[in-house]
Amino acid sequence: MSDIPWLSPVIDQFTQQVMAGANGHAYLIGMHQGYGAWSLTLALAKIALCLSPTPDGACGHCKACLLVAADSHPDLYSVEADGNQIKVDQIRTLCSSLTSTAQQGGRRVAIIKSSEKLNTAAANALLKTLEEPGRDTLIFLQTDTPSRLMATISSRCQRLHFQLPSPDTLRHWIAAQITCDHDVTWCLPAMGGPIELLSALQSERYQQLLMYRKGWIQSLSSGHLCASLTNIDEKQVSDALKVLYLVLRYKLVKQKNADALVNVKLVTFAGQVMETYHRLNTMPNVNVMAVFQAFILEYESLTTR
Repeated sequence: MSDIPWLSPVIDQFTQQVMAGANGHAYLIGMHQGYGAWSLTLALAKIALCLSPTPDGACGHCKACLLVAADSHPDLYSVEADGNQIKVDQIRTLCSSLTSTAQQGGRRVAIIKSSEKLNTAAANALLKTLEEPGRDTLIFLQTDTPSRLMATISSRCQRLHFQLPSPDTLRHWIAAQITCDHDVTWCLPAMGGPIELLSALQSERYQQLLMYRKGWIQSLSSGHLCASLTNIDEKQVSDALKVLYLVLRYKLVKQKNADALVNVKLVTFAGQVMETYHRLNTMPNVNVMAVFQAFILEYESLTTR
């Protein structure tokens, strides 16, 4: 994928395995979507289904490649979360489909997007297929957070080596895509990766991130939740929490010579912010303003002696 250069080594590695007939039956793609994980997973699926793969990947011209490009390949299955979870009925339907004969006479390929969202019943239903996948069956499990995937699932999957691009590579890539008058990579951890950051820069989302950063700095300094953080909707809460985490990280770097005990407490506090972020993704009807205010009070108690 020439437009996302850091994906090319992974594609080359998988292509070599397919052409040598040495590919596995299940792969864990432990990469955030912000780095192009979804594009990568689709590219690997296309190679697996291609009737005439080349050393550079899928040929792009055979019937299978054209069907994948048209999102109509009958032997390519995709599953993603229904709400906040991937449910057992979704996996049972997928596993049943993978036992049928391939309509195009080649492989049957399944993609499970954000597989860390498999609930316990769904993960257990998938285990048997991972253990006994059947002939010419290939499953890709994409996950932003591999550590949240059940060990019994991840241990049954092969992994393709992926190396994160350097900060300079990312800056140059972003600069080639869009004109920026300042370094925007400060928020990469909040975005998950450069693909998502580019999307934010092309919309109003990046300006909102800047607003959240200013708001959290003011709120932590004053001890009161500032106005810019009181009027956000549910979809913006995740971004606001991730920006708070980045602000805390920056404070740790800036005051690295400060009291060691305070810094340890701030590290723990930053971890609690991210844990709350993960919990809020699955918890409905949370009083977000109360959560935000509690964080400000907690920060004040940690830093006031």
